[in-house]
Amino acid sequence: MAHWIEACAVDDVDEEDVIRFDHGGRTFAIFHAPDGRFYATDGLCTHEKVHLADGLVMDHVIECPKHNGRFDYRTGAAKGAPVCVNLATYPVKVEAGTVFIGLD
Repeated sequence: MAHWIEACAVDDVDEEDVIRFDHGGRTFAIFHAPDGRFYATDGLCTHEKVHLADGLVMDHVIECPKHNGRFDYRTGAAKGAPVCVNLATYPVKVEAGTVFIGLD
């Protein structure tokens, strides 16, 4: 069962954008998809541990700012070299204008 953590306000993340969220010594990335949904992944690229929140969001893809590795932030799936390890993803819920992520 997930333990829900308050991550940010809905208005903190523009549509088709990402923000960094740090909690408990970990870094997460919170995404606001073009369809209005929110998603959360680990915040560091699996290739060289660069903060993904500094990357470029294109539709449902985040591009790492260092080597242009790409992930589908809805599933965490690596989209090809140089990244070959998927991102961890986390459940998200929105209540009263606040985005929560679920951690184990």
